Amino acid sequence: MSLSPADSPPVPVTVLGAGAWGTALAAQAATRQPTLLWARDAAQAQAIAATRRNQRYLPDIALTAALRVTADLDEALAHAARPDGLFIVGTPMAALREMLQRLPAGAAALWLCKGFEAGSGLLGHEIARQAAQALRSGVLSGPSFAQEVARGQPTALVAASQDAALCRAAVAALHGGSLRVYSCADPVGVEVGGAVKNVLAIATGIADGMALGLNARAALITRGLAEMTRLGLALGAQAETFMGLSGLGDLVLTATGDLSRNRRVGLRLAAGVPLAQILEELGHVAEGVYSAETVLQRARSLGVEMPITAAVVAVLRGELAPQAAVQALMTREARAER
Repeated sequence: MSLSPADSPPVPVTVLGAGAWGTALAAQAATRQPTLLWARDAAQAQAIAATRRNQRYLPDIALTAALRVTADLDEALAHAARPDGLFIVGTPMAALREMLQRLPAGAAALWLCKGFEAGSGLLGHEIARQAAQALRSGVLSGPSFAQEVARGQPTALVAASQDAALCRAAVAALHGGSLRVYSCADPVGVEVGGAVKNVLAIATGIADGMALGLNARAALITRGLAEMTRLGLALGAQAETFMGLSGLGDLVLTATGDLSRNRRVGLRLAAGVPLAQILEELGHVAEGVYSAETVLQRARSLGVEMPITAAVVAVLRGELAPQAAVQALMTREARAER
């Protein structure tokens, strides 16, 4: 008889990265499993352990006393370096390659970052294939704001890997309480959805900031989903993945939710604020700003048309004002929807 997640034995979980999302997921994991959160900065780790708060990223959230915190990477690696252990990499995309290479061979690992690696233009599964073939790896994604996860508000995620056993391990470790974790065998589709939705959220923020109306918002989300799907299919994803949590779900959340950093970038661009000032005010990473160029480059290399993404890139480069970008989209030649 198979065990349900609630009946499964304890799973040692190490979360590598004490940003907002890593801290939030670690806090939830700690309510079910022996969980260790690693912070690169020793002072930050000490402060989190002492105050039970991540003052930089989640200052209003009290963290459970069950969550252990360390800045010692060897300790963090040892905690989950066993057959039933699970590593969750919560670093930005820029640090994913380095962190995967530090994990022990054969370890089970999921990453949280969404986007493309700067320079190489690779998605997470492509980085793992290139730099960490000995890992059992995948991605954990879905419509999720860190603040709501940290507060224990209901959230659904998807663990995606071609390693079915890894997906089952992720469900066993994390599913329960306020978290629902689904499994998926299409990490390519899940990663494309997570990367492209950030760019489309900037577009929707621009439209909302210009007060273009709910009709325009619905059109951007729908046609943006079509762009996302086209790119995903060209990269080998499954079409149905984009109708799930990491596609439509994450797109709707990021494009319309007030906690979305990428949406806020679009709103401020529409107000005429320079991009450099927006990023300084934001204080956090808005992945869509850095991913937009790569999304467009990969699309063009594959012969995939992505007009909304191209318009966002032009605005971010300062080549088009938001009003001109909207005009360019609205005056495109009429065509069949499919």
